[in-house]
Amino acid sequence: MSLTPHPQTLSPEDAAHFLRRTAFGATDAQIRALVGQDARAVAEDALKFDARTAPGNPFDPSTGATPGAMLQLTRAAWLFEMMYSPNPLRERLALTWSNHFVIGTDKVKNHPALAAYLGVLRQHAASPSFERFTLEIAQTPAMLRYLDNDRNKKGKPNENFARELMELFTLGLGTPGHPNYTEQDVREGARALTGWSFEGGGNVKTNYLRPVKASFNPRQHDDGSKTYLGQTGKLDFGDVIRIAATHPQTAVFVSRKLHRAFVADTPDEGAVQGSAETFRRTNGNLAAVLEELLSSAVFYAPQNRASIIRGPVEYIVGVVRTLGQPKLEARQLLNLTQTAGKMGQLLLQPDTVKGWDGGREWINDSTLLTRMQVAAALALGKTAPQIGVVPGDLALFGSENSPVQAALKGLNPSQRLYLALISPEFQLA
Repeated sequence: MSLTPHPQTLSPEDAAHFLRRTAFGATDAQIRALVGQDARAVAEDALKFDARTAPGNPFDPSTGATPGAMLQLTRAAWLFEMMYSPNPLRERLALTWSNHFVIGTDKVKNHPALAAYLGVLRQHAASPSFERFTLEIAQTPAMLRYLDNDRNKKGKPNENFARELMELFTLGLGTPGHPNYTEQDVREGARALTGWSFEGGGNVKTNYLRPVKASFNPRQHDDGSKTYLGQTGKLDFGDVIRIAATHPQTAVFVSRKLHRAFVADTPDEGAVQGSAETFRRTNGNLAAVLEELLSSAVFYAPQNRASIIRGPVEYIVGVVRTLGQPKLEARQLLNLTQTAGKMGQLLLQPDTVKGWDGGREWINDSTLLTRMQVAAALALGKTAPQIGVVPGDLALFGSENSPVQAALKGLNPSQRLYLALISPEFQLA
């Protein structure tokens, strides 16, 4: 059955919890603006994205003098968007989907390809059709290059994309003794995916800014009969995406990903099944799944508060949004992008094709020290931003009765802010 809705209007702690999870963080005023509102209405409103972007983004990847410089500007431009976007949940979801439909800048160093990939993540962040989302992301030049489908030709199939489509994007592996797909499905899927590549563009200094577009060469497509996940016919690229994206196990696999992103690092499987039912009932409508999830009793349950370790990017963006989105200099933003990489999360470059594991993997002695350095730079350093209103306990800790309050009593505002930002209570969302 579907998820049970949150039974009451939002308390201050509820509102803080919602914004920590969906907007990276928020000020006390932004939190209090949601108090007393209906949970479903709040979720619905947060999911109403528009085409607006953050004003005054200082980074233009097309001005990068080398592929490496272009990549730095691409990452910094996205970090800026996450910090200052008027659609924070859209960017939060785009970050989540970049860890699902993974590509990497070790193989994709073309600016138009990366821009198109990010554009699809944003456009479909809360898509009414997971099938359509999967098809469009699969046909981006970035994905075609990253998973080698540009080398997948009739008579010489490359199975890389066919395998990851099922294992990482849709069905998942399954359980020991009960796999969700077979090696024959991989081979047949690869045959169906033949012929799709891209034209234009490139990764080297002479063409990394050149436009690129997906292309289909029918002479390189295997148009014979295939049997894929139990369906037989002259299947092609669109057929394979449709069959995989609408498979019953895909509902569970994708729902579990969303619960890990928004509910708990180790989600309750019963709740996951509830979201999967909604996914199937709505034919993969992610907006419907997310609206129900973000207004559910399980989302607001006490055991699921402060249960997700903020990743490096979420931590950095969360600090800036909690401080009221003060203006940072371009050099600071570039440094913070690189710092996120030092903490294990270089944007658009997950460790492997399965993405960042997250959870406790984010935390070790080295990364904790780096988080302390970030907090010091933004709260104590000479280049610390000017803050209009010092954040209170609700914004910093998600509660007006945090046990940290007593420990920080008597400190000056900068010291108190620094210690709050490095506390476990802030680093957990």
